[in-house]
Amino acid sequence: MSAPRRPDAGSPQDGPAHAPTRVFVDHRELLFSVVYNMLGSVADTEDVLQETWLSWSGKNRRAPLAEIGNPRAYLVRVAVNHALARQTAIASRRETYVGPWLPEPLVTDATTGLAPDTADHTVRGDSVSLAMLVVLETLTPLERAVFVLHEVFGYAHTEIAGMLDRSPAAVRQVAHRARAHVQARRPRYRARPRVRREATERFVAAALGGDLQALLEILAPDVTVWIDGGGARQAAGLRPVQGREKAARMLAGYASRRAGDLDVHYRSVNGDDAAVLFSDDSPYAVMVMDLTPDGDQVCGVYVVTNPAKLTHVRPDADEVGTDQ
Repeated sequence: MSAPRRPDAGSPQDGPAHAPTRVFVDHRELLFSVVYNMLGSVADTEDVLQETWLSWSGKNRRAPLAEIGNPRAYLVRVAVNHALARQTAIASRRETYVGPWLPEPLVTDATTGLAPDTADHTVRGDSVSLAMLVVLETLTPLERAVFVLHEVFGYAHTEIAGMLDRSPAAVRQVAHRARAHVQARRPRYRARPRVRREATERFVAAALGGDLQALLEILAPDVTVWIDGGGARQAAGLRPVQGREKAARMLAGYASRRAGDLDVHYRSVNGDDAAVLFSDDSPYAVMVMDLTPDGDQVCGVYVVTNPAKLTHVRPDADEVGTDQ
């Protein structure tokens, strides 16, 4: 039995016998957000939610729902521990992954905030940016769990200690170490939405137009470009490209081979303005730009072209693409 999604009003799940199902459905978005921020993969997140549902439904067959004092805390604890257990399998897959690995982007309609295929893939307000998820990949699984729970979702160290079966002092130490690690690699700032949108459009026009000079102007000297093709896109590099001149040449050459066939739609990806490229109504790439603190230049470019990570991306019928 698959994990339940939000039922329609008036469904049979409204009866008393389905109270555990309603509780799970009511917390599903929270569980998705927590686990996705821990794993960076929609597919793995859905699998963890399935495992969480099986644990939850099994628990409620053995004991009445009323005996669980705080269902929300219980569900988060179960989901977090299932996510930590899945990290071993994920690490094994990463060892054989071809080229740079990037998190699976959560793409939404820029106006409604909903993914075009289903509201179950809404970008959650608590999901962090793609750039931040890349930084979180450098933490240990335990550090990442503590960071996500405390810094993103606001759980107290004592609550996290109960979820992870560790002492509050140990959790505080892990939290301090994770926070210092993240801040050293990504200082806290966020460009204004209008600045982000303008910079994104300037970058996309330069990259898809093959305008080398414009790229040199908008790229920061220490820019890094990640292209995640998963071995399915021949043009994707096997490692990140660093430095303005190398990045500009690579981007100009990469885009020129397909630019005439691509339509650009501007969407929200993990809460940030980004560009989604389509070829014949099929998703070809998601491009997310990370800006310098002043918002004038691009210091990071994240391009996901792996088709397996774009299965949830659909053209928005109400949005007009920009032909290139």
